Amino acid sequence: MKHTARKRFGQHFLTDEAVIDRIVRTIDPRPGEALVEIGPGLGALTGPLLERCERLTVIELDRDLAARLRRDARLDVVEADVLNVDFGALAESAGQPLRVVGNLPYNISTPILFHLLEHSAQVRDQHFMLQKEVVQRMAAAPGGKDYGRLSVMLQWRYRIESVLDVPPTAFEPPPRVDSAVVRMEPLARDDSIDAARLGELVGVAFSQRRKILRHTLGRWFEQQGLAPAFDLQRRAEEVPVAEYLALARRAA
Repeated sequence: MKHTARKRFGQHFLTDEAVIDRIVRTIDPRPGEALVEIGPGLGALTGPLLERCERLTVIELDRDLAARLRRDARLDVVEADVLNVDFGALAESAGQPLRVVGNLPYNISTPILFHLLEHSAQVRDQHFMLQKEVVQRMAAAPGGKDYGRLSVMLQWRYRIESVLDVPPTAFEPPPRVDSAVVRMEPLARDDSIDAARLGELVGVAFSQRRKILRHTLGRWFEQQGLAPAFDLQRRAEEVPVAEYLALARRAA
């Protein structure tokens, strides 16, 4: 029976075999690795991945698709909302860091990325299909309009690289946006940074992008009773990630 894409799940199924092959070759999965696929859908990536890695954990919210996936004995199917999945527990069960892949639902891609951020220490790498605009924001350097809270929070923990552009015609139904595949490799863990504190100050900094930081982050430091020792005559988009991290250490 043909499965119709469900709008509430943000389903767009990858169908272009050439694109699928390039993605799998980019991931380069090997037998014995702990590979986890988010949102396998109709299995466009799942089958080619299995040909290389032999076993795979898949996370699928759609009940009908999960039932279909269970027919393959090589798959460990987790029928759940990915935002409720404990990736740390998956890594502990596997006895090694995870390699996480997937064509993420575009309507909740940012919450998924932040959920995984909490488990980056248990991850070897991540390869995701995302809206191209989101990938550009993730990888953006300071000084441009794409650089923002998402850039800082993810670049704190990952080395990020856009590795492949994908047109709407590669999907069924075609999304209304261009897509891209991003590679995310966790950086060495820095326990001197409090994630909540960093998130708070970066959120304040980018809350009014057009204003200089004296009017946003400067007031926040005053409320905290802290001296920023920081050039506040800049806009948030002009400040490198390393300086935000230094601020978070002082504000801890």
